[in-house]
Order: sequence, then structure tokens, then C-alpha cells
Amino acid sequence: MLDVFAPIAAAADLAIPEAHRLPIAVVGAGAIVDVAHLPAYRKAGLEIAGIFDLNAERAREVAARHGVPRVYGSLAELLADERVAVVDVAVAPNAQPGIARAALEAGKHLLCQKPFAPDLATGREIVALAAERGLKVAVNQQLRFDEGIAAARAMVREGWIGEPTAMTFTVNIFTDWSAWDWLVSTDRLEIVYHSIHYLDAIRSILGDPETVFCTGSRTAGQVAKGETRTMSVLVYPGDVRALVHAHHENRTGDYEAAFRVDGTEGAIRGTLGLLYDYPHGRPDTLEVSSRVLPTDGWLPYPVTTRWLPDAVAGPMGSLLAAIAEGGEPETAAADNLGTLRLMEALYQSMESGESRRPGAL
Repeated sequence: MLDVFAPIAAAADLAIPEAHRLPIAVVGAGAIVDVAHLPAYRKAGLEIAGIFDLNAERAREVAARHGVPRVYGSLAELLADERVAVVDVAVAPNAQPGIARAALEAGKHLLCQKPFAPDLATGREIVALAAERGLKVAVNQQLRFDEGIAAARAMVREGWIGEPTAMTFTVNIFTDWSAWDWLVSTDRLEIVYHSIHYLDAIRSILGDPETVFCTGSRTAGQVAKGETRTMSVLVYPGDVRALVHAHHENRTGDYEAAFRVDGTEGAIRGTLGLLYDYPHGRPDTLEVSSRVLPTDGWLPYPVTTRWLPDAVAGPMGSLLAAIAEGGEPETAAADNLGTLRLMEALYQSMESGESRRPGAL
């Protein structure tokens, strides 16, 4: 029965062909670069030409830890490096658009963090500037490249569960937002900095919803200013629905981080191991029950990689493939405008108490 998983594993493969590899420079030397970006790129065989951070000492520490040969003294110095083809921008969201504009003006392809823009107008501006310059911009929506999610998507596309009818994410954990100073004081928190992962993963399987409804709240005694619990409902044509229930103030330790895709001929279910012991995590799990194969009950899929750091290579690999072969990255900024529209519609719904249509934004 394991042979049936071969095409699924191939669809979730994160390997980057040597012919696609180009020198990359990284802007930002924060924790995510240290524990995810650089380890993932090293494992994928990518060349990191150098790194820049406003905190030069931090940049030198991270560069030394990962064998990065050069620490740039300024953003301008990085952008003037003619060997660098791709810039990985890994900074706080409010600083990202200015760096993205400068990098595009310098003729560099881009990988931006999510959200890649603070609002739709800025996002559209960056997309237009890249198109004008003939450059590629991808967004680091790496959850859709996580092996469990990527394999589930491949199973759906293979028709193993028939026509999808529903997709759910249930996340009940404790998140120490104080680890990121700028997150503690932000008005918009959970959806824009966490559930954005799940929303993008849902879009990668079900597409864009017609209407959405969201409610969000805080928990007494929480440190963060913004919402830490959200329930987001996505309504698709016919009877297809999606739900994201995320709660970050679990104070009992019985964490849950699970997803499920239901269909007319079966279902897929899994867990996101990263969230049970962040940032180290534990292995993901994935199972499929299919009347199409058939599976005779729940059949485990052997997940071999992790969300962090492994899946971080996915958006970069897709960007490099688009540069080498033409076309657009899987997480192209132009497509990711759909995720930005979805988030904005959810916040509008949260604030108004009414459903919203993302496509109207």
C-alpha cells in the first residue's frame, strides 16, 4: 500500500534542482532567520551570499553560526552586490515595503514575509512595480509547503476523497507574544500574524471563498493588546465550508493543533507538530480514509519533514523555479493579494458583526 504514496511524496518534495540555485542575500537576522530560513536554505543546498541587519552584532553572530561569508554594512551595500539575484526580506512588517521597493528598483527578485504588505493598496503597488521591472516576488507562506499540508493537497487533487466539502483548522495553544515586542502592542494580532498561515493553506486547497464571517476576542489577563482568539468561517459555492478556530491563551497545557479535509469519498486529518512544542516541535501526523483507493479505515502517511525549518525552503524553491523556467511562484505576491483580501474581509467582519465578500475589496 505504501507504493500508492509515491506520487503524493513527489508532490510534497522540497528538493531544489541545482540548475535553479542562485545567490541569495538576507535582510534581517532575527530568530526566524536563525532557526528556520538559514537552516532550511543550507539543507536545500542554497548559497547565502550575505546578510544585513540594523543590529550589526546580531548579524555577525548569525552569520558566524551558519557560515554566511559576508555581513553587509548597509542595505545599499547588499543591493549593490551584483552576485545577489534574490533578496529574502525577513523584517518586521512595517519595514518590509520600503525594503521591497528598494530591492525591486535594484533589479532583485524577492521573497517577502507574510503579510507582504500592510494593506491592499501597498500590496498592489509592489506587485505592479515587480511586473514593470520583470521581476518575481514570492511570499513566504511556508505552511502550504509543510509536508502534511502539501501531501493533503496532493491527495485532494488526486481525487482520493472525492469532492472536498469542508476544511478545518483547530489550534488551541499558548503563545508568548512578548517574544516579539512589536506584536504585543498591535491592534490586529491573531489573524494577521498567525491564522494567515491557515487561511493561505485553505486557499491552496479550496481556492477563494465567496463570503466570510469572523469573530475575535481577548482573554482576561492576556499581555497582548490585540485579539488572541478567533473563529473564522469561509463560505464557498454550494455546500463547501472552511473553519479556522485559533486560541492562543490555553493555560492548561493540553494543546491541540489539528486540521482536517472532508470530502464526498473520505477524509484527511493531521496535526501540526510544530505548535505542540514551539519552536522545536514534534513530527507532524497525517492520515487518509478513502473509499476511492480504498484504504479500509485510516491509513497513516509517513511524514518525514517538519514545518520549521524544512517547509521554509518551499517558497524559495518555487521562486527560484519561476526565475529559471518562467511562470509565477506558487506563492506569488499577485496571488497572495487574495490572502490579504481574505484577512481584511475577516477583520471587517469582526468589527462590524456582519459577513463580508473578500472579492469586493
